[in-house]
Amino acid sequence: MAFAVTEQETAIGMPAGAINLLSHFSIEVTPRTAAKIEDFRKILPAGTRVYIAHIEGTPIDDMVATARRLTVEGLAPMPHIPARGIPDISTLDTWIKRYREEAGVEQALLLGGGHVRPVGEIDSVMAMLETGLFDRYGFKRLHVAGHPEGNRDIDRAGGTIIVDAALRSKNDYAQRTDAKMAIVTQFAFDAKPVITWAERIFSDGIDLPIHLGIAGPTKLQTLIKFAISCGVGPSLAILQKRALDFRKLLVPFEPTDLVNEIEAYCATNPRSLIEQCHVFPLGGIKASADWANARAKNGLAAAI
Repeated sequence: MAFAVTEQETAIGMPAGAINLLSHFSIEVTPRTAAKIEDFRKILPAGTRVYIAHIEGTPIDDMVATARRLTVEGLAPMPHIPARGIPDISTLDTWIKRYREEAGVEQALLLGGGHVRPVGEIDSVMAMLETGLFDRYGFKRLHVAGHPEGNRDIDRAGGTIIVDAALRSKNDYAQRTDAKMAIVTQFAFDAKPVITWAERIFSDGIDLPIHLGIAGPTKLQTLIKFAISCGVGPSLAILQKRALDFRKLLVPFEPTDLVNEIEAYCATNPRSLIEQCHVFPLGGIKASADWANARAKNGLAAAI
């Protein structure tokens, strides 16, 4: 069954009753970007959850090798498994088995994937869940994707109705199994649409914890490029307004204001599903890790 929203730990220097969504942050890499880091133990706390994005065309050997390295370095790898990019259930079985037996992986982020049409017989996250393979190989945690500002591919196919139905199915799966599940979201820049979405799905009976996607420190031009390509919606206006100030083009954008607002909301809304932050290191893994570590230690949220 779904696990309960956990009580956030208070960071050093934070007032009692404050919320620190970075106290247990996660971060994302690809095999290519991970290869540029000499030793993750030097930049991330032991046990940090590290998502491994499975970009189309990346060999499974590279994915497994990256997961194995992260395990050896004391971190918790969470590879992406894209349903529509997997040719058949036999391949899915092989991938899950290799992650478990060769890299000690116990968790995965399950995605529909970037393909508009399935390349094989698996067409959705629920189709992967219903194979029973994750349970067979002892996976303890399964995350799914959330899109507070919509998703262009899904929107073309029916939008909010389809997305909400899919989330309800995954929520139902969590309730009837012992899988620990959570929703990890696309990055956003404005707290309002995130809060509106979180409250809407909660009112619809979905109680999976939310891990809010945020973009790590990044040049504004780079961030706008990623935001457009990823289909970030209403909150893109935050970046566009910032771009009008030439002085702000000269310094990296940091998600501090967004995190402050979300933490303040969570502090006054104890039933909020938002549990922690997931960092997309668009400006580099080390820069994002340094920012997240500092934030985890010296959280800025005000006391209730």
